Amino acid sequence: MKDAVKIKQTAEKLYKRYGRPLEKKHWGKFVAISPTGKTIIAPTLYEASDKALEKYGRGNFIFKIGEIAVGEWL
Repeated sequence: MKDAVKIKQTAEKLYKRYGRPLEKKHWGKFVAISPTGKTIIAPTLYEASDKALEKYGRGNFIFKIGEIAVGEWL
């Protein structure tokens, strides 16, 4: 359970810092955010996750910009 709480807290911090500033220009698109703050913006969930996995590897987070939805691949 502690892992789930930690993941949620990390996701919230990453989105607040790196995702929220993208809302005005990229609302409705998807953003993959690495733990170091590197981002990839794409029009689809698949494209964002595929590019992020290829470029940054595992352990990144993906969000729909402007919406409360989050996922992580391990």
